[in-house]
Amino acid sequence: MNAYTLLPFIVLIAAMFLMTRSAKKKQQQAAQMRNEMAPGSGVRTIGGMYATVKEVNEDTVLLDAGPGVELLFAKNAIGAVLTDDEYNRIVHGIEHDLKSDAGLVPDDASSLTETDETDGSAAAAAADDKIDLGKKDADERGADAVQAAEDKADAAEAKAEDESKKTDGDSDAK
Repeated sequence: MNAYTLLPFIVLIAAMFLMTRSAKKKQQQAAQMRNEMAPGSGVRTIGGMYATVKEVNEDTVLLDAGPGVELLFAKNAIGAVLTDDEYNRIVHGIEHDLKSDAGLVPDDASSLTETDETDGSAAAAAADDKIDLGKKDADERGADAVQAAEDKADAAEAKAEDESKKTDGDSDAK
């Protein structure tokens, strides 16, 4: 046999070997992560539920999902063990890293446009003035929508009356 005819088979076998090797590596990492679970750590199940580990057994994990809610899961059902900061951020909405607050952009531009005037009346007067951008109030938009719907209904009714006048009901079918 020629070496060129065996080349596709060799490449196929090598690709299969590399794919199974990476899959085994991922499985080992997941098993190691599950074995490192300890009571008190936050976890996410493969179903997307966040809970705190209460007890770890050989094949099962007892999770505390809320006050008075304890659930028994298989260890294989744990998708990720989360750090305390990540768990608190997701579940409780608590941002633990206070050092990063210095670089945040403010929600409004008022702090960027303030001047060092001693008299704050100019800033207060500017804040009270509303700029008209040509937008209609909600009541006006609602009234316009009702009027447009009534106009459409009237047009449809008039069209139906015209159609009924055109046909007198007699047909000249032969």
